[in-house]
Amino acid sequence: MCIRDRDIMDQGTNAKSTLMNQVVQLKLGYVGVKNRSQKDINDKMGVQSGLDIERSWFMNHPVYRSLPKDCYGTDTLTQKLSRIMYAHIRTSLPDIMKEIEDKLRSIEERLKDLGLPLPTTEGQKVQMLWAMINDFNNSFKNRITGKLDIKSMKQKMELTGGAKIKSNFFNLYKEYSAPEYRVSDNFQDKDIERAIILHEGDKLSGFPSIEVFYYLVQPEIEKLKEPAINCLLNVYYYLEELAHTILEKSFVRFPSVIPELMAAIQQIPVSYTHLRAHETRHDLVCRLLLEKKKKKKK
Repeated sequence: MCIRDRDIMDQGTNAKSTLMNQVVQLKLGYVGVKNRSQKDINDKMGVQSGLDIERSWFMNHPVYRSLPKDCYGTDTLTQKLSRIMYAHIRTSLPDIMKEIEDKLRSIEERLKDLGLPLPTTEGQKVQMLWAMINDFNNSFKNRITGKLDIKSMKQKMELTGGAKIKSNFFNLYKEYSAPEYRVSDNFQDKDIERAIILHEGDKLSGFPSIEVFYYLVQPEIEKLKEPAINCLLNVYYYLEELAHTILEKSFVRFPSVIPELMAAIQQIPVSYTHLRAHETRHDLVCRLLLEKKKKKKK
C-alpha cells in the first residue's frame, strides 16, 4: 500500500508506525511517497527533480529518516511493484502461452477450412463450386456408410450417421423379436373359432384357410404401423439435420447459399437402394409402409 505525504494526519503526528506495518498489517507492507504538489506541477518541475526532492525530504525528516529504505520513496515503490508484476507474469505466462497456442491452432484450422483464395474467372468459380458440392456429397456418404473421414474425425461416444440410423431400425421392433414373444399370446379360443367360421366358406370343416391367419394377425400388424412410420420420420429428420450440419462445414465461406442448398436437398426423393441391399424383415415392413403412405398422398 502506498501512503502519500498528504495522507499523513495533522501537524505533530506521523505515519511511522503505519509505514513499519505495525498498525494494520499488510502482506506486502506499506511504502511512503512524497508527490509533487500542484504548484510544483504548475511550475513545470520535472519528474527527476521531484524524485530528488522526495529523497532529500525523507532523508532529512526528523522522524522518517530512521525508517528502513524499503519503507519510503518512489524508487522503492517502483521496485516492489515491478517484483510483484514480474511474479504475476511468471505465474500467468504458461496459461497465456497455452491460450495463444490454442487460438493460433483454431485460426489455422479456420484458415484451412476457408481454403484457397476466391477464384476470379467463371470457370474457376464453377470448378470451386463443384469441388465444394463433391466434398459435401463425400462427407455425407462417409457419415452414412461409417467410412473414416479424416477431415471431420473427432472422438465422440454417441452414435452418429449410419450407426445411429441402424440403431433406430434395430430398436424399432425389439420387443417383438424377443424369443419369449408370441403373436398368438392374446388369441382366445373363441376368437380363433370365430375366425374359422367367418372364413370357412364352402370348404370342408377342419381345413382352415390362410384367410383365418390373416384375420387373426391383422390387428397385431396394425400395431407395427405407427412405430414404423415414426421411425422413418425420425430417420428422415435426422438425415436433414445431418445434411445441414455438413453443409455448414462444407460451405462455411458462403453461409448465404446454405438455405438454398438445403431447400434443394429436401426436394430430392428418398432412395432405398442402399437400404434394400441390407434390409432385414423389419426394414422391409418399414419400407413398404412408407411407400404405401406416399402413394396415398399422391
